[in-house]
Amino acid sequence: MEENRKDIPKEETEMENSDPVKEETETSAAGSEEEGGCDPDSCSGETQEAEQAEAEEAETENTVTEESSEAEEEASAEKEKTEKKGFFGRNKKKDKRDVQIEELTDRVKRQMAEFDNFRKRTEKEKAAMFEVGARSVLEKILPVVDNFERGLAAADENPDDPYVEGMQKIYKQLMGVLDGLDVKPIEAKGMAFDPNLHNAVMHVDDDSYGENIVAEELQKGYTYRGAVLRHSMVKVAN
Repeated sequence: MEENRKDIPKEETEMENSDPVKEETETSAAGSEEEGGCDPDSCSGETQEAEQAEAEEAETENTVTEESSEAEEEASAEKEKTEKKGFFGRNKKKDKRDVQIEELTDRVKRQMAEFDNFRKRTEKEKAAMFEVGARSVLEKILPVVDNFERGLAAADENPDDPYVEGMQKIYKQLMGVLDGLDVKPIEAKGMAFDPNLHNAVMHVDDDSYGENIVAEELQKGYTYRGAVLRHSMVKVAN
């Protein structure tokens, strides 16, 4: 009995000294080792392989995406080229009706331009013909004017004669008509000799006039619209 009593405290002491938390930890670690069946080195290797596989899959996906985008770009570029070729092909192969319309349009434009040039040329020719005809008529009228002036100069002795008065009125009317047609007399006497306006037929030595001064007008000259219709016939002092 005493021996049993001695043994009992010993067992209780061992139970008291044992740590239940420690035992549970050791038990779970042992169980995990048995269930996993790998050590830390082998587990880290498997983790690296998994990560590498995931990286390869992502890289493959990126490559596929890039290839698909490049294929789409190439397809769009080929489509644009095809459209351009078709557009230029239509220009090269025009419809016969379009070609005929263009030819007729060009022909009409050319005819309109030719007609416009013809109209302008005709107007210039008409104006030139009018000028030539007017000059021809005026040149024929000028001798009549000269005769009027000679007759009036001779009639100065009887200025009160009704016949002379009638001649003066007719002369004024005629000169008014010529002035309306832009026919102007050329000033000559006392002016410097101008070969563009005067026709010198005589020279006279006269100190009262300067050199190359018109001393006398033998026949009156006229201009028509600024151009000489008839030169003045003059006597020039040396």
